[in-house]
Amino acid sequence: MFSNRTKSIILLIVLTLTALLTGCTNYKKKYKTLKVEHENTLGLLEHARADREQLAGEVSERTRTIEQLQQQIAERKQTPAQAAGFGEGYDVSLDADAGTITVTLKTAILFDPGKATLKKLTSTELDHIYSVIRDKYRGRKVDVVGHTDSDPIKKSGWKDNWELSAQRALAVARYLLERGIPDEKTRAVGCGASQPRASNATASGKAKNRRVEIVVHLK
Repeated sequence: MFSNRTKSIILLIVLTLTALLTGCTNYKKKYKTLKVEHENTLGLLEHARADREQLAGEVSERTRTIEQLQQQIAERKQTPAQAAGFGEGYDVSLDADAGTITVTLKTAILFDPGKATLKKLTSTELDHIYSVIRDKYRGRKVDVVGHTDSDPIKKSGWKDNWELSAQRALAVARYLLERGIPDEKTRAVGCGASQPRASNATASGKAKNRRVEIVVHLK
């Protein structure tokens, strides 16, 4: 028969072994959990790297497009409109840093004074611009930005120049949307008189400020 002391020692050994085995089991479970989390983290990291590389490639490609257009202008003495594919007679500017091509149309060509309904004769201009975007810049984002001079609204019924510029931008954007530019690629923005191209102190300056810009994003 075991003495009480011996029984106590045996019980202590059993408890110690049980604790060690239980701790070992918990350790294995924690190890497996951490291993799975580690593998998931590595997977997310690889996806993030792939997305970053794809984005960098797209930015590089679009930057090269702008640089090629600028090179064509320098080498062939082309205007920005010619290099961008719009042909003569269009006010086109290239911004390599922003990665944009901007076509500027005077509102006198598009709208009657104080109005936001497109003139019928504007279809030729806008159809040509749309065809160039469709053929050369398909899938790019397009902003239509309306601008006015600083003269306050008095007789046309608009609340202010902000509203007039926004409605004119919407009219041009809707025209392009109806011809096939995707909704998710198009924005209409009204800037009112906040971004003048010239001084509003003269009639010629005001005429330059009354405009709609169609901005094609290459980045």
